[in-house]
Amino acid sequence: MNLNNMKRGIDYTGVNVAFYCHDGKGNYLFHRRAPGARDSHGTWSCGAGGVHFNESVLEALNREVEEELNTKPREVEFLGWGEAFREHEGKPMHWIVFRYRVLLDREKVVNNEPEKHEELDWFRIDNLPQPLHPVVAVEVAEYKNLLK
Repeated sequence: MNLNNMKRGIDYTGVNVAFYCHDGKGNYLFHRRAPGARDSHGTWSCGAGGVHFNESVLEALNREVEEELNTKPREVEFLGWGEAFREHEGKPMHWIVFRYRVLLDREKVVNNEPEKHEELDWFRIDNLPQPLHPVVAVEVAEYKNLLK
């Protein structure tokens, strides 16, 4: 196997951060996955991204929030961690996911990745858009009380 062509989450266990961005008033930011996203196009998701080699999980969280939304977290709360087992293009995937609740200034939010996120919008946790990304649906059910 050529190590240069190995894919995170497929050829080895990937490490990921997932972030549920909120405005401090009970509203959460979700995006609808565009054709440029890896998979699950048309589903609604929270923000997420991979942890790079030699990068701390919190550094990855801050980088990913800024890359996706053009703003920095005002506050960060650790929700928990878990594993995501999925399939992509017929291949099993395995991710370790560190999940966070992130306070943002909603006036500063910009969709920095329109090729991956065809729409951004704010929702109450009890009235989320459908369909949710399969992993996000599981996470929301698990962390719903912490997200209220």
